Amino acid sequence: MRIDLHTHSNRSDGTDPVDVLIAHAAQAGLGVIALTDHDTADGWAEGRRAAEDARVGFVPGIEISCKLNGISVHLLGYLPDPSYPPLAEELRIVRDGRTDRIPSIVSRLNAVGVSLTVDEVLAQATGTPSVGRPHVADALVANGTVANRTEAFDRFLADGRPGHVSHYAIDPGRAIELVRAAGGVPVIAHPWGRSSYKVMTAETIGRMVEDHGLAGIEVDHQDHSPQSRTALRAIAQDLGIIYTGSSDHHGAGKIDHDLGVNSTEPEQFARLLEVATKNASAAPDAQVPEAYLP
Repeated sequence: MRIDLHTHSNRSDGTDPVDVLIAHAAQAGLGVIALTDHDTADGWAEGRRAAEDARVGFVPGIEISCKLNGISVHLLGYLPDPSYPPLAEELRIVRDGRTDRIPSIVSRLNAVGVSLTVDEVLAQATGTPSVGRPHVADALVANGTVANRTEAFDRFLADGRPGHVSHYAIDPGRAIELVRAAGGVPVIAHPWGRSSYKVMTAETIGRMVEDHGLAGIEVDHQDHSPQSRTALRAIAQDLGIIYTGSSDHHGAGKIDHDLGVNSTEPEQFARLLEVATKNASAAPDAQVPEAYLP
């Protein structure tokens, strides 16, 4: 069984509607898919319905925006209660920070001669409460400034580029604790991808396990080299934590992240579900969602 535990729909920065994403998962032969939109659970109900219709396993998840020592780190939370008040409030603040920085991004781009309006960005973000840089990138593609999202980030939106504006993000240790308190399973996303490798050392991962209850790390990911995957898997095994694999699929928003390009071993998925059951039982007041496994 092929299990993809990291995907995005147009409820955040993916390009596919939730039902289309699930249909594509079925076409790709996936047995289980997790929907992990950025800082929102808005697509869960629709995702479960579509998964039941397609007879594809479905795991509700969230990818939470975090920051450690000024470096972006992402945390995947599987099966938490998104209405758990402390978690819900932090996610709201993160989403508001994403949206509120759009005028500043547009202003900075205008200042370097790039033609763009806030309305053009919002037109690319229909159906999502989590507006972000990918939607700015899509607007730049739509008006012909760049060819694709990758060029938009490389030229204008990445850290150090003229259109970059930082936003609020949660300390990862606190995010891990919030996911656990909400009955969910916390797993660090692509720890050695992008800029995360600067702070997500083996020692840091170990501290997050011991001090905050981190349950796992994402190992098989397109941003990780074969050597990084081997090293990260060894770290996970040494710490006795879960290791996962996934596509980080964004539809047309990311090249070379096709559904199922990486997958999670069934044994590791079973461990994740065991931790979910344990954490849910430790949070009796949480309204924990259930995975759908046909």
